[in-house]
Amino acid sequence: MGRSLTVLYAAAGGGGAGSLTPILMIALLFGVMYFMMIRPQQKRRREAAEMQSALGPGDEVVTIGGLYGTVTGIEDDSVLLEVAPGVQTRYARPAIARVVTRAERVEETEPVAEDAEATKE
Repeated sequence: MGRSLTVLYAAAGGGGAGSLTPILMIALLFGVMYFMMIRPQQKRRREAAEMQSALGPGDEVVTIGGLYGTVTGIEDDSVLLEVAPGVQTRYARPAIARVVTRAERVEETEPVAEDAEATKE
């Protein structure tokens, strides 16, 4: 009788450690899915949002439909594209897939204090 209790106790103790293994495997699976699928998708979405917010007049872009055009105007959630001379179309910002060439932008700077004093004299 003592031997059967020992076997029963050993089986119960071993079963407890075995039930932890499937939980660890599921956690490992979710970890791998996060680093292989979810995180790269978030990075691509962030990069696309940055590109769309940096659009400006003169940029040559391609829409998700494959239409090439030049940005002529920007509104809150839409972009005006010139697809042919004199032909403008309006697209939603998320419809811009990529920027082919960026227009050179001239940044306006305030005159330096030394230059301002020299002009006063």
